[in-house]
Amino acid sequence: MAKKILFTIITSLVLSSILQAQTTWTADKNHSQLHFSAVHFGISHIGGVFDKFEVSMKSEKEDFSDAQFEMIADVRSIDTHVEMRDNDLKSPNWFDAEKFPELVFKSTSFTKVKNNHYKLNGTITIHGVSKPIEFDVTFNGEAVTMTKKQTGGFTVTGKLNRSDFNLGRDQMTTGVSNEVDVWADVEIGKN
Repeated sequence: MAKKILFTIITSLVLSSILQAQTTWTADKNHSQLHFSAVHFGISHIGGVFDKFEVSMKSEKEDFSDAQFEMIADVRSIDTHVEMRDNDLKSPNWFDAEKFPELVFKSTSFTKVKNNHYKLNGTITIHGVSKPIEFDVTFNGEAVTMTKKQTGGFTVTGKLNRSDFNLGRDQMTTGVSNEVDVWADVEIGKN
């Protein structure tokens, strides 16, 4: 009986220290943006944002080299500053926001390359299709902001091929490039 009690106490202490060591961070929505841009008929970049999204990060290490990221964007919040284009992008012609309301990214690794530069690998799910993706990340530093929380700033950049996710028709029909640039500027606060 005493061995069981001792084992339970030790297990609880170990689990407690593991849970306490891992810190959760969440995005400051007032100081974060999620962007995308595609080339239109080969002559101009047309971009937009997702107005509603959430980002969380868990990390035990101070240099974030073990960080785990998750991002969920509300496809219905897409905003290109042209209502007709926004409605088309939300329609079954493109994202089909009613059927696939979320764009989801979950990291599999966050690797320090040099100084404040990292590679972020994970799986992105768009339009019901999941694919591996890699992003370049710059850690811009930390500060205690007006939220009174320790806050880190990250710039994330990458590219994806929209045809991999069955988004829209072919480039010849739509005039929209298959390659899409994606980037985010995120302030993420310690909870």
